[in-house]
Amino acid sequence: MSDVIGWRVEPLASPQQIDDVLSIEEASFTNPWTREMYLADLENEDVSYCYLARDERDQVVGFCSVWRVAEELHINNLAVKPEFRRRGVATALLKHALREGAHFGARRATLEVRRSNDAARLLYERFGFTVGGIRRGYYSKPIEDALVLWRESLEGDG
Repeated sequence: MSDVIGWRVEPLASPQQIDDVLSIEEASFTNPWTREMYLADLENEDVSYCYLARDERDQVVGFCSVWRVAEELHINNLAVKPEFRRRGVATALLKHALREGAHFGARRATLEVRRSNDAARLLYERFGFTVGGIRRGYYSKPIEDALVLWRESLEGDG
């Protein structure tokens, strides 16, 4: 467990906590992951990690799910409840995920982000991510390109 920028960040530990993740997922994405997807990730504990951010009342206010594949950290989803956005929750989650990824042996990180998602792109740029490619038509509802972002070194986050 860590406390970064005022938010308590901890691992998703049980299937019961998935409801909190799903409610944020549905409020944040047009094509949200399903319960089954998160249950499968929870069972794949050598590769899949999900971190929850909690406020002072112990309410889950955001989450970040990642996969560590060999020496790469793949950031799958990062989302914050709408009423808690722009308050440092995403920063706390990303900082925690990158530090944990480095601890578990990842050397670099990658993710996809909607081309139009300026707020997310600015967050990732602050953490040293740069555009490495484009996946045309990657997103649906609406159809949109994804920018593939990379951070080549997690050094300093471990």
